[in-house]
Amino acid sequence: MINEQNIRILLKNRPNGWPTEDDFEIEVSQIPSIKEGEILLETMWLSLDPYMRGRMNDAKSYADPVQIGAPMVGGAVAKVVESRSPMFVKNDIVEGRIGWQKYAVSSGIELRTVDKSLGPIQTAIGVLGMPGLTAYFGFLDVCEPRPGDIVVVSAASGAVGQVVGQIAKIMGCTVIGTAGSDEKIKFILDELGFDYGINYKSEDICESLDKFCPDGIDIYFDNVGGELTDAVMDRLRVGARISVCGQISQYNNSQLQLGPRNIGSLVRSQAKMEGFLVHAYSNKYPEGLDKMSKWIKEGKLKYKEDIVKGIENAPKTFIGMLNGENFGKTLIKVSDD
Repeated sequence: MINEQNIRILLKNRPNGWPTEDDFEIEVSQIPSIKEGEILLETMWLSLDPYMRGRMNDAKSYADPVQIGAPMVGGAVAKVVESRSPMFVKNDIVEGRIGWQKYAVSSGIELRTVDKSLGPIQTAIGVLGMPGLTAYFGFLDVCEPRPGDIVVVSAASGAVGQVVGQIAKIMGCTVIGTAGSDEKIKFILDELGFDYGINYKSEDICESLDKFCPDGIDIYFDNVGGELTDAVMDRLRVGARISVCGQISQYNNSQLQLGPRNIGSLVRSQAKMEGFLVHAYSNKYPEGLDKMSKWIKEGKLKYKEDIVKGIENAPKTFIGMLNGENFGKTLIKVSDD
């Protein structure tokens, strides 16, 4: 048997506002044994995503909250190290919601085999996984882009935003991205091919939007919410489309902010504002993965990963990501490939 111990990151407290490392607990235990019909997984890569902050709250949402004392939820790429199931064999590489733990037991029902021909295995929880598919369907299906559209993408250097902006360029759109540092703005302009970038921490958002899209905005892909969304809604063109993917500016507020106060602008612009969950497109995942894999191989779609080694660093890295300290898709490298 494996001569090692398991490491799990448990939810210790429900945060009031910003989470701290004290809200997590690192548990070291024996590696679990499996029964008939189960498989033992060793996590190789762990995905950290903004939605996990909402799962720390005991509140009604589209998914159940993480229970106190349970491992934090999260997507991961793992290797099958032992199998007593006909679904998988030893050394298979799989992806699924394995959580913040080095070893896990699964029935295998909600796992998918990683197609290593599409790209490096960690992309199965990045550009060729939930974040990339979120960008693909949230932009193409919800926003229905047309050549010449003026597109604004918030959190443009993040896991979802960087993909949205590049797909928009492939579709023939003009793309404005917002991010929180000059380094990130340089990346989306020079590496990803965005047309314009706005550093929301050092620039006046309204003045910059008026400069880069003086005739208005056709599409807004919203990852942030708050004041940025208010500014965009005031500048929508007739028939504009808004895809509400996330609201990271609001996740750590202990009290809800008032707003948006200008929702009446949707009447004037006859705009559509739609929230979505990527899981609604699960039957179309192969289409999205195939298309994006081809774009990557053709050099049309690039991606940046922010990799931290060691599962014990997940809490600190997660908190930093919520504060905008990440640069690209945030990944924890748990074990070697």
